[in-house]
Amino acid sequence: MNSLDKRISNLDLIRGIALLGILGMNAVSFGLPWAAYWNLSAAGSETGIDFAIGIFGEIFLDQKMMGLFSLLFGTSIVLFVDAAKERGHRRPVLLSARRNLLLFIIGIIHSLFWSGDVLRLYAICAPIVLLLRNWRPRLLVAFGIFFVIGPATLTLALQPLFLSDGSLDMTTNWAMNVTDGIGLGKYWFVGSSTFGATVGLFFLIDNFGRALGMMLIGVALYRMNILQGNRSFRFYRLIAITGLIIGLPLSSIGTGWLVTSDFSNTIALVSLIPNTLATIPIVLGYIGLISIWNSKVKNRLHTHICAIGRMALSNYLFQTVLGIVVLRVIFEQGTLSRSQIALFVVFVWALQLLWSKPWLDKFRYGPCEWILRKLYRR
Repeated sequence: MNSLDKRISNLDLIRGIALLGILGMNAVSFGLPWAAYWNLSAAGSETGIDFAIGIFGEIFLDQKMMGLFSLLFGTSIVLFVDAAKERGHRRPVLLSARRNLLLFIIGIIHSLFWSGDVLRLYAICAPIVLLLRNWRPRLLVAFGIFFVIGPATLTLALQPLFLSDGSLDMTTNWAMNVTDGIGLGKYWFVGSSTFGATVGLFFLIDNFGRALGMMLIGVALYRMNILQGNRSFRFYRLIAITGLIIGLPLSSIGTGWLVTSDFSNTIALVSLIPNTLATIPIVLGYIGLISIWNSKVKNRLHTHICAIGRMALSNYLFQTVLGIVVLRVIFEQGTLSRSQIALFVVFVWALQLLWSKPWLDKFRYGPCEWILRKLYRR
């Protein structure tokens, strides 16, 4: 086995934690109307515990876990190309492009069942990452920050387009504005089944920017030997403390702003800014904490979460299958509370912790990873 084929446990652990955390947010969109993902008062929040769970998710999980996942996807592109070169493959970039095309196709199929798929987005960003992967790390970080934060500033220009009078009848105005292509639509209101064109375009730009930006930062952190967990304990403690001290207050401000405004549509978009600004420092803080754990404690939980990270594609798709079956077929979408959906999340976590390690004890790859590998190597 060559050196690049060896597993880097720090990457597996980060990926596993990110995947578990992503379910905490994705399950909301499985079990509740789209508006409930951003607007905690829209649906699913019947009790104080429901609101507490929603607020926790907004502060600690929303954008942050997807940020971790995006970092690792950017890193995986570099790892894949470097490994192909070491194996003597003549066209490693072309092989990577084939792999990402297959992920795009998988993403299209996945999106037929759930519109929140990220595989398509990552596959679209991948050629840009391939093109820029050899840039200096500092330049990659600068571009990454720009792509993450830049789109969020558009909300300052977009917010005035929407209703400014909180006393207006929301049930009539969102419908009128969606027809005009301007309304918040299902982003904020349960009664709508579509996004307004303006909001939809904003989220396309924002999602693309955040995914690409975090992928570029991931490449930089890998080039700087940070994601591998090879830096000192002192270094990881520093980025953990600094990142969380900066990020958590920012994330809390955004959520607190919405709560104190009673989730007014007048700040529906601009309230995203603090959370977006918080994403990079909190992600760095999480990397610091996870890397310290990986270097200090190698217990059973650590091993099982690493296994989840090693077969992230299989587990990601498995989460969707269970989410659709349980939260939309067995239970009608919108009938469960956030507390009940949280119980579902814990149940799926337990399943994935139980099945991933035994599977990898018998097989080298997860089932979907094995199929993907067979297809791009044809």
